[in-house]
Amino acid sequence: MTGRDRTLNFSKRPTIKEVAQAAGVSTQTVSRVINDRPDVAGETREKINRVIEELGYQPSALARSLIQQRSYTLGVVTAGLKHMGPSRTLNGITFQSEKMGYSLLLKELPRFDTENIKPLLQNLLSHHVDGILWAVPQVGDNRSWLNDELPDLPIPIVFLTMENHPGLTIISFDNFLAGRMATEHLLQQGYRRIGHIAGPLDWWESRQRKAGWKSALNAAGIEALESHCTEGNWSSSSGEAAFKQLLNQYPDMDAVFVGNDQMAMSVIQIACKNNIVIPRDLGVIGVDGLSESAYLSTPLTTIVLDQYLLGCTAVEEIVHAVERSREHSGHENQRTIILSPELLVRESSLRLRTLEPASP
Repeated sequence: MTGRDRTLNFSKRPTIKEVAQAAGVSTQTVSRVINDRPDVAGETREKINRVIEELGYQPSALARSLIQQRSYTLGVVTAGLKHMGPSRTLNGITFQSEKMGYSLLLKELPRFDTENIKPLLQNLLSHHVDGILWAVPQVGDNRSWLNDELPDLPIPIVFLTMENHPGLTIISFDNFLAGRMATEHLLQQGYRRIGHIAGPLDWWESRQRKAGWKSALNAAGIEALESHCTEGNWSSSSGEAAFKQLLNQYPDMDAVFVGNDQMAMSVIQIACKNNIVIPRDLGVIGVDGLSESAYLSTPLTTIVLDQYLLGCTAVEEIVHAVERSREHSGHENQRTIILSPELLVRESSLRLRTLEPASP
């Protein structure tokens, strides 16, 4: 077959009957190969797959759905895609869904605190999705609908980024551990007056990271006062304002744990403008693991939370839940997966190195 012959022609799609004729087998045998049935000889399977590739045959997703009584579509509900975390999570969901042969039906809530959830769920069910990924971060009271709506849901649902809840499948990062790891690292570098710039504290993730900061300081015998903490909204501009406020509230501060990398980047910039030498005068550590944080004037130490991995893991779990529900005539939604953060050390927190005496 020449390169010209392989040119895609969407106006004329080969049929399963044409594949069968070219391979010299029945259409039923071709169907078994397409659906990965085991009752086909290896040589025959290879021949059929070769013909499928040569003809450019694409099995009908609609026909497959009708035969197997499933849509191979996942409903995804998200919000706040302007934020780095939710958008990176959606990237992972998209990649892993395609890899596992599923399409996505995406619904973005206008606000995190959207209350009228029932019509949304009904809409997803009307499109016969096989399962639902609830990728909306827990903010404020935006999980209050669970007790009213969830019992009537006939398909599996997996929640991302929320606190434990009985009877739900949840996939989250250990944000408390992230806050504790960040603060413990600064303590190990000799810092003792460690402030905190939190993300918006109506977010469950922010509260968990702040609790980890407090826990690490208390374990070291250091009191964590509210005046040692300010709050941003995840953006770089809010990080700048929060850092300036914290400098006024906590002038003796020698290090700061920042709730995300975007805010931490502005901390480094403002510190430089004010002749605060990092990490000698001020240690800085963020959370997220943004690739850009490695290219600052002082590369940023960060706690890596792989949001892309979170999305991939969520898809794997919902697909497994769909399979289990088909095998057992019901769905079991009682599994919690906690992903671990990782410390990525760069120059912004390496105080001990800057204090080492020069070699003679």
